[in-house]
Amino acid sequence: MKQLWSPWRSQYIESLSHDGVGADCFLCAAAQAPPEQDADNLVVHRGALCFAIMNRYPYNSGHLLVAPYRHVGDLAELAEHEAHALIETVQLAIRVLRRTHAPHGFNVGTNLGRTAGAGLPDHIHVHIVPRWNGDTNFMPILAEVKVISEFLSHEQRKLAEAFAHAIERSNRN
Repeated sequence: MKQLWSPWRSQYIESLSHDGVGADCFLCAAAQAPPEQDADNLVVHRGALCFAIMNRYPYNSGHLLVAPYRHVGDLAELAEHEAHALIETVQLAIRVLRRTHAPHGFNVGTNLGRTAGAGLPDHIHVHIVPRWNGDTNFMPILAEVKVISEFLSHEQRKLAEAFAHAIERSNRN
């Protein structure tokens, strides 16, 4: 069997906390950091109750996570106004991604609990993954490698500007 070395994955594995609380939670760390650090933390939007952040280990270009600021692990634990804000932020993210990436569709969902695939089970977040017709090519099938075509720093800047523009436009209406 051939091996493909991807030492960058160790960053991801090491970033996972044992308990997912406080400073060990990358979502809480990004949310609590000053806005001047948003580019480094890949934050693209800050709302009143929720924020959008790029997935540092994306499945596709434009892969976003939407999360409440409050450290809570289950959708059922969100207050009604937080749940509404979460979905409103997901809707906003989809509108922005349609404008910036022109995908043909999206995978949108959340993994509740580690058994369900949650890498960070104690802080609820919704994945938004843009998809394109034919975006499955030979690399993931034959080599189990996903090709991401844009630097995260460039994409963060483009998405943050698009979110700001979308908010500005909605405030005018």
